[in-house]
Amino acid sequence: MSDELRTVTKWVHYYRHELELPVAERGGFVMLPITARVGVVHLPVARAETVRIALIGRNLEGPMLARQIRWSFLVTPDGRPDDDVQAELGRHDIGLPGVGSAVMLPTGLGRWTREGCYWVVPPVAAGTVPPLSVVITAALAAGA
Repeated sequence: MSDELRTVTKWVHYYRHELELPVAERGGFVMLPITARVGVVHLPVARAETVRIALIGRNLEGPMLARQIRWSFLVTPDGRPDDDVQAELGRHDIGLPGVGSAVMLPTGLGRWTREGCYWVVPPVAAGTVPPLSVVITAALAAGA
């Protein structure tokens, strides 16, 4: 399959049509916009590994991107945390990109992509994406 995905245009098609992610090409990269239907939670690596284990235990493991100092979990927004919870997330270096922002996706299947990220758990067609609230709860519990 990776031989067929040689251009950004083909990656956009793959993410959109095979994996049903609402991606777009922007500046020569594949970008996943944050919307009311697709969200992302950025976590420091050590905390992210703990959250991943917690999600596996609940059969809620979903797509996860790895970057050098953080992992990004794709989530289904099910509400926005209140100001107190957002402040707590900030104290733990947990990021919630807002609607209208976007996350760059890899255009390769290995660990060394030109975007500097790779899929720890790649998305699959009709796959599970955990709710935002579950990932936030697990992320805050991971530091307790």
